[in-house]
Amino acid sequence: MRTLALTLSIGLLLSSAVLPARSPAASSSAAVAAAASTSASPISGGASTSLATLVAEAQARFTSSARVPIGHSQSALDPELRLNAAHDLNYVRAMTAQMPQAARPLAALVYAVLYRGAVPTSVKAAMGAQIARVNGSPYVAAHMIRVLRGAGDRGKALLASLEADDSGALEPAERAAMTYADRMTRSVHGVTPEDFARTRGAFNDAEIVELTITVAFFNYFTRFTEALRLPVEPWIFSGSVPPAPNPGAPAGSARVALISDEEIEVTSAAAAAAKDREAQTRSLGLGMANSQRAMLRAPALALPWRAYGATVREKETVGRDIKLQISFAVSVVDECRYCTLHQVLGLRRLGVEPAKLMAMRKDDSALTPREAVAVRFARALTTRPGKMTDEDYNAVRAEFGELGALEVLLQTCNFAFMNRFTDGLQLPSEDEAIRVYQETYGAGWPSSATSAR
Repeated sequence: MRTLALTLSIGLLLSSAVLPARSPAASSSAAVAAAASTSASPISGGASTSLATLVAEAQARFTSSARVPIGHSQSALDPELRLNAAHDLNYVRAMTAQMPQAARPLAALVYAVLYRGAVPTSVKAAMGAQIARVNGSPYVAAHMIRVLRGAGDRGKALLASLEADDSGALEPAERAAMTYADRMTRSVHGVTPEDFARTRGAFNDAEIVELTITVAFFNYFTRFTEALRLPVEPWIFSGSVPPAPNPGAPAGSARVALISDEEIEVTSAAAAAAKDREAQTRSLGLGMANSQRAMLRAPALALPWRAYGATVREKETVGRDIKLQISFAVSVVDECRYCTLHQVLGLRRLGVEPAKLMAMRKDDSALTPREAVAVRFARALTTRPGKMTDEDYNAVRAEFGELGALEVLLQTCNFAFMNRFTDGLQLPSEDEAIRVYQETYGAGWPSSATSAR
């Protein structure tokens, strides 16, 4: 398949002939040894909020009101989907009020990201806590502190490192994962070739995809919880914490990920769906997109993400035209090549003229008033997730109603996820998306817009 004229490493990333890579517990590779020899340094690669500040903000949110109705009790959820808490989870209750069909899938997705897959729970929870620091999310920080407290000795060590913002006590693989999360959160293209090489020295291909889904998800989740200003559950810092059910891959695991029965099953099903003509007419018509091909390397996390997304799209009230404008706006702000090309393709197939797409490069004057409300909200949530205001949310709710406002929010969060997943892994664009972009703008994606590994 032809790709953009960029130097991309994803062919190496997803090929079976990979560079040597080890499990998180292994430390014998040259890249890991080099990382271990570096002096201690801050975990954060830029300005971020301290955990102590986020804890104080979380405590202040014990009695706050959400910006949306909070639904009924979710006590019927399995204990594991409540993260082994005996109490309700407000992110599930927030979905129950407006999208009851998506409440349980969201709980299952959070559980899968933290406790399934090969990467240790301690590492993924620490990544989530660091992303909460960068994005200013007391809600997510509070929950990740609780998970780390139950994640054994390494969870406690990672929590102490986060509290001190000092990577000195981290294992090399942990340090690589934390850097990966921090840099990709700050910028879709923030992971440098050196950062990526260190990550490849500690994790195999499937684990790197899992790490990327984890980063993408917590960028989704922090925006979701902060845009809604979810109250922090008062029990979050009290009582005992059940141990994490997933200790992660054992030391000395294979340098390449073996294809599991689950991966064989889901990729076969996805390949069949890609040939479904009716389904293709409802989408971009690209068959199995490269984003899907990559994500299915970590099916334990990819399947709950897809299942949750499907329920969010049920009974939607906001039209596809508005949602594509949201996706386009977020992708342009993030300078995500892969997703921008996809949104241009989708908008063109909806009948949006090239002249309007050209005008949208400059300002919002070509947007309808309804489109403009959604786009401005999406940009605000993309650039300042921890500083959303009542005014921000009230504007979109006034235009779209309670359910429609939530749909606009979730679409924005979706592309905080997808931008990081696709351009974070530098996935090649499909031929048809490249062709339509070139036809629309008279040129391909500028090579200066992104940096190649």
